[in-house]
Amino acid sequence: MKAIGVLGTGSSVGKTWVATALCAWLHREGVRVAPCKTQNMSNNAWALPTGGEMARAQAMQAEACGLEPVAEMNPVLLKPSGRAGSQVIVGGRPEGVIPASEYYRHHERLWVFAAGVLDGWRDRCDVLVLEGAGSPVELNLMDRDFANLRPIRHLDGRWLLVGDIDRGGVFAQLAGTWQLLPEADRARGLGAIVNRFRGDLSLFADPTQHLRPFAPGLPVLGTLPLRRDLQPETEDGFDAADWDRGTGATIAWIRYPRVANVTDCQPWWDDEGVRTRWVDDPAQLAGAKAIVLPGSKNTLGDLRWLRANGWFEAIRGAAQRGTLVVGVCGGYQMLGELLDDPTGLAGDRGTEEGIGLLPIKTGFVPEKLVQQVTAECDGRRWQAYEIHMGRSKVTQSCDALQTVTDAAGPRPEGLRRGKVWGTYLHGWFEAPELRRKVAAAAGITGHRAAPLGWAEKRREIYVQMAEHLAAHVDLDPVRRYLGL
Repeated sequence: MKAIGVLGTGSSVGKTWVATALCAWLHREGVRVAPCKTQNMSNNAWALPTGGEMARAQAMQAEACGLEPVAEMNPVLLKPSGRAGSQVIVGGRPEGVIPASEYYRHHERLWVFAAGVLDGWRDRCDVLVLEGAGSPVELNLMDRDFANLRPIRHLDGRWLLVGDIDRGGVFAQLAGTWQLLPEADRARGLGAIVNRFRGDLSLFADPTQHLRPFAPGLPVLGTLPLRRDLQPETEDGFDAADWDRGTGATIAWIRYPRVANVTDCQPWWDDEGVRTRWVDDPAQLAGAKAIVLPGSKNTLGDLRWLRANGWFEAIRGAAQRGTLVVGVCGGYQMLGELLDDPTGLAGDRGTEEGIGLLPIKTGFVPEKLVQQVTAECDGRRWQAYEIHMGRSKVTQSCDALQTVTDAAGPRPEGLRRGKVWGTYLHGWFEAPELRRKVAAAAGITGHRAAPLGWAEKRREIYVQMAEHLAAHVDLDPVRRYLGL
């Protein structure tokens, strides 16, 4: 087995995109390829059929490889929950919340686990694509970092370096990273990729000549034009341009501080007649046809933020005026009557009254519920999933939102009281039929759902990503290293 690391000059430079495109390209070339990110920090999670969880980005990379996601693709996942620190997921299972100040006491133990996972891939694939995290040359962290250089060294692999020209200073990014790399690690480099270029490529025809005096062993293999239409999933959140997408009637998504699984909104992006807008001020709800409260990694903390900033009144007022209000996972819990987390299992500790639009009370328990389910709407079935530590009890008679099927069989799920809906399901909006139903309930007459389900759309995008990568990046160094 050979390994290729996709490193970045910093956070949010496009490592996830390039790694996914590389996976898709290698799969197209007939290579047995698999993804792995030894340590990820993200609140965008994916539920495994086995009941564990992993970063959603690596689940999408698995799809690009033609594989089913498995926990070994993301051995360690950190889910930030605010001041409490991060929930640590090891091998798909939660180990508890560790404060940031204490996390590095655990790094060697976690690396030993991750190294064992890496070794386990040796007989399972021909190429392992290793996505890095942040920068590989954070000098204060390099001795404890096992998401960048350490996995590459362990597998005697090679690396590609991604820089983001859209934010400016790409030559400084690339040259500075090169100069700070240890000499032995420089020798593992296959080259650099300039990402997110806008404008005339002829104006950036030969970046290597400018970089050569400062990073003589780092050729620029190509420049990737920005393609916002080729975004299968994001890692931690969206670029600024993604917080307001589309034209037409507005669906407002509330952007609280610890929002989780923001990718739940992405299936709407290809629809016509609807604007997906993330909002962080109650005044921005004006004119919205629907309001969505998404998931949260610190439900009580985000609920307190909503209360302190006037959201309770704004959401209740919108519901009274007939605006459709939808809560997903943590947002569903917030729409209820009471949330009780006395030990801080899901972030901040305490007991808080909810917004009070749905008759549920939620208590948090140590055992996280992580499972895939089959949802059904208007005869169309699709896969969704649950990831939550809260358990909600219905306090008054109320209509279930839908029926889902899990390992125990079919059951009612969620609640619907007039135009206030709540569900625990992530991936709920992926079916076009469901989005049509939501749009109709919200009174959005100009909505036209994209014909493909989101899973089918992602598979289309992977093919296009591979083509985009191959068209703009010289992949011969990769071919030579892999013997293709």
